[in-house]
Amino acid sequence: MKLYMHPGACSLSPHIIAKELALPVELIAIDRNTHRTSSGEDFHRINRNGYVPVLELEDGATLTEGPAIVQFLADLKPEAGLAPKAGTVERARVQSWLNFMTSELHKPMVLLFRPPYAPVRSTLLELVEKRLGWVASEMVGPYLTGDTFTVADAYFFVILNWSPWLEIDLGRWPTLKAFMDRVGARPAVQNALAAEGLAPFGDEHTFYAPPAMVTAERQAARS
Repeated sequence: MKLYMHPGACSLSPHIIAKELALPVELIAIDRNTHRTSSGEDFHRINRNGYVPVLELEDGATLTEGPAIVQFLADLKPEAGLAPKAGTVERARVQSWLNFMTSELHKPMVLLFRPPYAPVRSTLLELVEKRLGWVASEMVGPYLTGDTFTVADAYFFVILNWSPWLEIDLGRWPTLKAFMDRVGARPAVQNALAAEGLAPFGDEHTFYAPPAMVTAERQAARS
């Protein structure tokens, strides 16, 4: 299988799940400026929407949208328990979290990165922080659904990892900070981060960034 991705983007979520399941997945990085693969292929021919992730299967078929991809991967090895059995209330709860992450956190956080939305930045930020506070109040265990790590946790980890660049202080919610540290310590997560060239960022090494950002941070600290 091939995973079309940007380092540290939402495509990191299915990458983490592939690592958790020990599934062989070839990473295909997409140039953000040209929207082409390293071989020069036009990414819009693979996904007309132009965004990652895209999972290409062995037969050439493709899947888009991270929440769908992570569930597909989890179902390849159901014994790993990264997604409960389809048709159960437990599976519906995981899907509920995936939908919440997509609509209530992922989308507004992506808009915060984009200059055209600067005029409504404060409104978007207020929404995101409200939603983060709600998640923190809902968590009653180490992971979103309790004691078991699922595909929803991988997605949430990736979204929270964008916090420093959006000027969101995760320290306001100790529960979420602890979640980041816990998930970030998982061997499969560390393997995925390393494969994407992401290194610890910040004094507490809670977040992960490309080497250029890490170097710039260290240089600024020394100046």
